[in-house]
Amino acid sequence: MGLMARVSTIFKSKVNTVLDKAEDPRETLEYSYQKQVEQLQNIRRGIAEVVTSKKRLELQMSRLQQSAAQQDENARDAVRANRDDLAQEALARKQGLESQMAGLQTQIDDLAREEARLTDLQQKLQTKVESFRTQKEVIKAQYSAAQAQVKIGEAFTGLGEDMTDVNMALQRAQDKTESLKARAAAVDALSENPAFQNDALPSSGDSIRDELNKLKASSSVSDELAKLKAELGQGDNA
Repeated sequence: MGLMARVSTIFKSKVNTVLDKAEDPRETLEYSYQKQVEQLQNIRRGIAEVVTSKKRLELQMSRLQQSAAQQDENARDAVRANRDDLAQEALARKQGLESQMAGLQTQIDDLAREEARLTDLQQKLQTKVESFRTQKEVIKAQYSAAQAQVKIGEAFTGLGEDMTDVNMALQRAQDKTESLKARAAAVDALSENPAFQNDALPSSGDSIRDELNKLKASSSVSDELAKLKAELGQGDNA
């Protein structure tokens, strides 16, 4: 179990290292900011829905109040006409309307409290979002500046990946140049070495054999010299 725990810890450490290299804090900040803006928009939509519902109930309340006023007027007219039965019916209807208005008023009051709560929440979140936006821009600017500073520092010190590639290419070019210079020096030494001169060949006592040996030696040296020049790109076609 201890071994598995250590393996898990090592694995998580490696994963976190990879994620840390891949993560751009500017993108993380932008994502967090967008999520807060979405929350703010949701609250605003909620307030709009509450206000719309409250206005709808208030319109219903206004119509009920007009109907109640009409029934009250009907009751008065019935009393003047000595029609108590009609007056009682009008008053009963008025009471029914007043009961409905009481229920509507309760709903309107609840929606008003919800509107106030959401409005307060919106104001607090708006302040938070604005503060976060300011901090976000500052941090992004600081990160970009630090990133540029690191790249400049790496360019001067040769620690950056690009500079490492450049240094390796430069080293390969220097090595190749030194190799070519060494081969050129070998060509010069081969051309001037007495051991490769025709006149340095020992006599065999046979003039014909000596002449043949000279021709053979001359051909061998010429072939070697041509081979080296071809490698150096100094042949007849260069």
